[in-house]
Amino acid sequence: MSSSEVPASPVRQLRLVVEADDYEAAVRFYRDVLGLPEQAAFSSGDDAHVVILDAGRATLEIANPAQKRMIDDVEVGRQVAPHIRVAFEVDDTAATTDRLVAAGAAQVAPPTTTPWHSVNARLDAPADLHITVFQELRTLDDRASLDGFGTDAP
Repeated sequence: MSSSEVPASPVRQLRLVVEADDYEAAVRFYRDVLGLPEQAAFSSGDDAHVVILDAGRATLEIANPAQKRMIDDVEVGRQVAPHIRVAFEVDDTAATTDRLVAAGAAQVAPPTTTPWHSVNARLDAPADLHITVFQELRTLDDRASLDGFGTDAP
């Protein structure tokens, strides 16, 4: 491969690093309640701690302001999301939402079926994260054949 050729996916992993004032509560919520398996954990003598949780496949969703407003309107009915929102794909949005709320998350909007064929719920979660849990109702191939779901860049 020449130096001008870029591999199909030069990035091997997306790692979102979140500072949590209540570290133990955040670890309990995301590892023990949401169910993200612990991949590694490190600490030092100066009371520094980090845990790396496996969240499966990662994607980076970039939306323009109009799209961000539209998503908020569909999922919540008003503008609520900060600059960054973290979304987790789950098997059952309703059950996951109930479990997360019972563990201390604040429900912002209940599970809602979206025009893009998923069931999404919004929550404010530990470590000051605004999150979506979503359940896909159609496969990626099914959605790709629908109007507005193309994968070609504009």
